[in-house]
Amino acid sequence: MTYGHHQLGIETPGKIIAVHLNYPSRIAQRGRAPEFPSYFLKPASSLAPSGSIIERPAGTELLAFEGEIALIIGEPARWVAPEDGWKHVAAVTAANDFGLYDLRAADKGSNLRNKGGDGYTPVGPAAIPAAGIGQDAWRVRTWVNGELVQEDSSDTLEFPFGQLVADLSQHMTLETGDVILTGTPAGSSVVVPGDTVEVEVDAPGAPGAPRTGRLVTTVTQGQRTFGDFGNRPSVTDQQRIEAWGDAAAHAAAVAAGKASPLDAPAHATDESGSASPLTAEIRELLDGVAVATVSAALRKRGYVDIFIDGVHPNHEGDTILGTAKTLRFIPFRPDLFRAHGGGFNAQKRAFDTVNEGEVLVVEARGIPSTGTVGDVLALRAQVRGAAGIVTDGGVRDFAAVQQFDIPVFSQGAHPSVLGRRHVPWEVDVTIACGGAAVQPGDIIMGDRDGVIVIPPFLLEEVAREAAEQERADAWVAEQVAQGAAVDGLFPMNAEWRARYEAERGTEA
Repeated sequence: MTYGHHQLGIETPGKIIAVHLNYPSRIAQRGRAPEFPSYFLKPASSLAPSGSIIERPAGTELLAFEGEIALIIGEPARWVAPEDGWKHVAAVTAANDFGLYDLRAADKGSNLRNKGGDGYTPVGPAAIPAAGIGQDAWRVRTWVNGELVQEDSSDTLEFPFGQLVADLSQHMTLETGDVILTGTPAGSSVVVPGDTVEVEVDAPGAPGAPRTGRLVTTVTQGQRTFGDFGNRPSVTDQQRIEAWGDAAAHAAAVAAGKASPLDAPAHATDESGSASPLTAEIRELLDGVAVATVSAALRKRGYVDIFIDGVHPNHEGDTILGTAKTLRFIPFRPDLFRAHGGGFNAQKRAFDTVNEGEVLVVEARGIPSTGTVGDVLALRAQVRGAAGIVTDGGVRDFAAVQQFDIPVFSQGAHPSVLGRRHVPWEVDVTIACGGAAVQPGDIIMGDRDGVIVIPPFLLEEVAREAAEQERADAWVAEQVAQGAAVDGLFPMNAEWRARYEAERGTEA
């Protein structure tokens, strides 16, 4: 691997060694103060460059980032003193020590499975030569979706860089190119599919204020599940709190629809083995339930902007239920379309990778005056087993698409090609479709009334409430059909409620 502008001539480091706790801000957050540094190893196969994509594995929820300062060893170190340790560091770069809390229990402090996955150690994009810069002069910052969430400096460390090198050199030879991840400050938290994490290290007080540039990683939703021949993901409430940072951060994430609440079960697995909250039981509960009924249950919980407005089904009577896979278009610009519109572009990737049971949701900025789906791509989605397509744009080859079985919700027909208004830009990110925010893995439900977006962690409780409401509404309709007035019946007053409960009890 090459480390940005600083060429070490080494394909991959022999060792990647990470420190458990080092920044006082993180130590205070964790509530335990180490007397000495402790370490774990990360495999070289976990390395990734800036601009890489990391998958949150199917069936997991707690993928966390940790922005860190990474040391690159120059002259080999063995039995060196703490005051000489820094001399063996050739360069400094940025790193992100990703970890999956769902697998923490598997290997205790060794972190092999929860931190050793492919792409779990992005580094770069450039490395800064350490010569002439002191070990206390470095700063690390982390941004999530453009918001600064971590900032700290090496002069606060419990265990300075020189001490880490010296300590490790007592037990093994640190060889040229080895990497030491020096710990993360407070602010580490969970990221979800669609999020972008950026880490940068700099030396603001050094001549020229050198910086690594931002190390960029984008999170997507993985589709492969872990087999039962190894440790399966599991989540506790304590892990949820620690992963998000603290109880307040977790509560805020729950309120924002990004986290599962305490006491929520881990992500379920459906009969096909795919990780999905849409279990057979949930599907049965929602069978025959109207979108309007589910939207009322969501409204009670404060979710009022969950409607994908302006879209209609291509077949009368179509319904749709599945997990979201997202595709985003940006406004047309000739140079961008030349760079991104041809070949295996984002649009083709989305249709070629949509999985069974997924709904492909397309952000077309509400523009109906060009096609965003055509007959070939719709057929490809149907062959792959997609549960449907939703676009807030137009559909080309509308009559041909109507002949397919796959439900397609759109603003209607338009003969124009994609390049008239759009550039296919990215997949598996948070999008805005028909005025609603949609994240990969959200639940998409639609019928003739429209299409709604259900946050996965709310699915079970709103499904149960909506199913019961649907039964009650059907009973009310029966009373009206028999001549009852709606006053007092819809909604039911105490008298009608008692009659309903009594009849339901008799049927049970």
